[in-house]
Amino acid sequence: MERRVVVTGLGAITPLGIGVEESWKRIKAGESGITKITKFDASKLPSQIA
Repeated sequence: MERRVVVTGLGAITPLGIGVEESWKRIKAGESGITKITKFDASKLPSQIA
């Protein structure tokens, strides 16, 4: 069976902002959304950054 796929838009929800335009603007400005996890205890996880 063959199925067709149609992409009708693009969206992004990132640590840098909601929407492609806001996220891309902050990426171009050199900002990073990677930071230490502080919302819960991540000390037993393999990584404490996200």
